[in-house]
Amino acid sequence: MITQQPIGIFDSGIGGTSIWKEIHQLLPKENTIYLSDSKNAPYGQKSTQEIVNLSIKNTEFLIDKGAKIIVVACNTATTNAIEYLRANYKIPFIGIEPAIKPASLQTQTGTIGILATKGTLNSALFEKTTSSLNDQINIIEQVGEGLVELIENGNIYSNKMTLLLKKYLTPMLDKKCDYIVLGCTHYPYLLPQIQKITGENVKIIDSGEAVARQVKNVLLQQNLLNNSNEVTENTFYINKEADVLKSMLKDYKNSTIKFLNF
Repeated sequence: MITQQPIGIFDSGIGGTSIWKEIHQLLPKENTIYLSDSKNAPYGQKSTQEIVNLSIKNTEFLIDKGAKIIVVACNTATTNAIEYLRANYKIPFIGIEPAIKPASLQTQTGTIGILATKGTLNSALFEKTTSSLNDQINIIEQVGEGLVELIENGNIYSNKMTLLLKKYLTPMLDKKCDYIVLGCTHYPYLLPQIQKITGENVKIIDSGEAVARQVKNVLLQQNLLNNSNEVTENTFYINKEADVLKSMLKDYKNSTIKFLNF
């Protein structure tokens, strides 16, 4: 039955597991297939055409595996490739956009920060989103250069990570940002360090929970929700060393990691 077919998810690496966890928590009866294209991470430094080509490859892999819906769990791939994917494939796509609008509506200081990849900040979709905001909102943009690579290599709590985060966040704090938006699905794994630097008065927001809700809404609208009581399968494909991915999934049962020569 099509309802029992998996939700397909792809990211430039392991960061999109932050999205997978939100989806799995909200929709525990759903089977999932996750593709971590870690060999090509980060996408944020690549050209638009390279990002589109990689997204096509990832999409076709997930469709071949029977995905009923695809979550582009990568801000850079969403902002650069999702329009192409939606125009060329019949399967529903859910994208990831930085939660700039909620931050702009809730800020008290009128200044919000966004930490994202170069590919996301330079994209046409990001420009469209920011241009629709109230002119009174001041946005401090910061490319998180080097952060994805450190996360992919398991160096989340390294001194280098701390130094980079202080370098990127301090200008936002100096300009009185009271909301900081995480514009990369890798970055939620840095939340403890970020909050330690910013203090509790600065709110850190990401898109994970909203994306999970949108996945559920689309599955409901298209009668694709899995109501079976069979044990679910969560399969993770990765084309690079999997130790860091294993550590991120250690608390999740029924999860299988497979190496992919991709």
